[in-house]
Parts: sequence; structure tokens; C-alpha cells
Amino acid sequence: MTVLLWILGILAVPTLIFVLWLGGVFVKEFFAQMSGAAGDEDGDGGAAAAEQLGLLPAERQNTKSAGPLPAGWEAALDTVRGGDKDAWKTAAELLRGIGRDWERRSLAAYLLAEIAAEDDGWLLAWEADGPHGPDDPDAALVRARSTVILAWKIRGAKLASNTTGEQFAGFHRLLQRSREEIARAAALNPDDPTPYVTEIWTALGLGYPHSEMDKLWSELTARDPHHYEAHFSALQYWCKKWRGSEQLATEFAERAASAAPLGSLLTVLPLIAHFEHDESDDSATDRTPEMIARVNAGLADAAAADPTHPRLPELRHLLAYYLALQDRDEAAIEQFRLVDGYVDALPWRYHGTGMTARYCRIRNLAARAVTSATEGQSAEAGAS
Repeated sequence: MTVLLWILGILAVPTLIFVLWLGGVFVKEFFAQMSGAAGDEDGDGGAAAAEQLGLLPAERQNTKSAGPLPAGWEAALDTVRGGDKDAWKTAAELLRGIGRDWERRSLAAYLLAEIAAEDDGWLLAWEADGPHGPDDPDAALVRARSTVILAWKIRGAKLASNTTGEQFAGFHRLLQRSREEIARAAALNPDDPTPYVTEIWTALGLGYPHSEMDKLWSELTARDPHHYEAHFSALQYWCKKWRGSEQLATEFAERAASAAPLGSLLTVLPLIAHFEHDESDDSATDRTPEMIARVNAGLADAAAADPTHPRLPELRHLLAYYLALQDRDEAAIEQFRLVDGYVDALPWRYHGTGMTARYCRIRNLAARAVTSATEGQSAEAGAS
């Protein structure tokens, strides 16, 4: 009898494990649904409010850009991406047309370099068949940027503890090679700050000492003292998670923002420094008088900026986020309207595939607050 019970007990174990697993799945799914509902408070209320305000649903958000690209760029990039043997001519024409607009040049070179990091056949053709051959400064710039981008792709976005030795070896090898390519691009176009912007990411990956970073920064700012991408990149270097600290990052951000003219967009830097180092779950840290002043400075900066500045949407995304956290919902919706349809920007970008959900959650809560306030005002007016 004892043996029979023992056998039955063994046979019952798989069934028990299955029942426990099924129960775990149910509980997990239940809490996931509860969490999702809590994100919008009343299910569809926020989404309906956003729609009422003319904002786009989640499925219509572009996850590849912070905002629309300058006119004609999408078509040019699509041509290059198509891989036609003469695609390099389109890339060359794009950069030639930009000329000495360093902000646009750095962005266009980055977007072209992203394509080359996936397939550089067209870039090889440019280097071989272009009128300046391998000494074309534009081709050299794209080559240097693509090498840095490829290095970071090989490393991946995981923490160092979850990155393999093979990944790190490829990462460091390519970054070392990029130093020569960057120096060559800089020599071919001595006025261009873009090679030095590119090298910041080499500095970050290889761990340049602060003194070497300072020299690089001097070379860059001598060419363009208020370059947006340069400052954004340098701030990453000075962050605690890379080669600096919260104090160094904040000091860099505040110093650059205070020295920059209105319209340069550099008031975004203190907001980014705060965002990068804020480990609190309490939104009270985002509502301090200091943070309200930073947001107000950002609003003035955005209002003074060239409306076609290619980096303006990046400032607007952060303004919308912090305005919403500060319960300044109408002002937040004004900024959301100006960037709606695009979500590849801080603070959403760090959520990876969930960036659209995070963007819509914050936006929809602000939209619901605005529509509720409007409805309340209408009801009071009707009652009077």
C-alpha cells in the first residue's frame, strides 16, 4: 500500500507543476492587465481625449525619428538605402547641398553612415568612382561615422556584464580604427566640426581621460561653439554611467546652457542631465522651482529657435514630458502637438520597443486633464 501511494505521488508531481505554472501565468496576466489599465487610469479615457484633441494613435507614431526630416531628405535616404550602384551620387549631392550648415551636415552624415553601417557597397563605389576618389572629404566623413556606428552596433546596448568578450574586442578594434578615419576626415575638411563630434563617441567607448576629452572639446568648439549634437554627445561622456559623474554632467550642462544664445536649443542640456541621473520614482524631483525654471528656459529657447532646426523636436519632446509631470497640461499639449507622430527621442527612447507606449501614456494623461478641465469650464458656464 505504501509503495502504491509513493508511485501515485510521483505521478501527481507533473500535474501539480502544471497547475502551479498555469496559476502563475494567470496571476501574471491579471497584474499585467491591471498595470495597463492603470497606465491610462480609465482604460480608453486618455486615448479618447488625445483623439479629441487631434493627436495620433499609437500605431501611427514613427519610431525612427524625433521629428520630420528636412525637405527632400527622406527621398534621398531611400535612394541611398536602395543600394543602386549610383546611389553614392545622391549622398554626395545631399551633403554638397547642405554646405557649411554644420548642424544639418552632422545629422545628414549620421543618417548616411547608419545606412553604410548596414551595407557600404554604395560608399565603396563613392570612394572608388567619385571625382575626388578616396580623398573626398564627404565620403571620408561618412566612412568615419559609419565605423563608429558599426562599433556600437557590435557592442550592443546591454550592460557591460551582459556583453561578451568577443563583442568588446570587435567594439574596441573598430573604435581604434575610427581614430585614423576621423583624423583623415578632419584633415580633408579642416573647418568641419563633424569629425570631432564623431570622435566624442570614440572617446566615450575607449575611455579617453578627461584631459584628452578637453583637448577634443577645444578643437570642436573652436569650429562651432554652440553645436547641438556636439553638446548632446559630450554630455553623455560626462554622465555618471560613462566617463564622468552627476556633478560633472550637471556643471557641463549648466555652463553650456548659460553661455549659449537663445535659439541654440542648449537649454535642453540641464534637462537631459537631470533625466540621466534621476533615479527617483517620485515626480516631486521634477516639480522643484529649479526644474520649473529649466523648463521655462527651454520654452523660451524653443520659441526663439529656427522652426526648421533639425534638432528642435528633441527639445520639444523633453519639454512636453516635464510640463506634463509638472501638471502644466495645456502647455504640455502644445508641445506634444508639435512633435506628435514621432517618438524616437528622450525620454521615450530608453524604453526600447515600449517607447511608443510610454509616449502615449504621458501624452494621453495630459490630454485627459486638458479635456476634463475644458468640460468642467463648459459645465460651469452652462450652469451660470
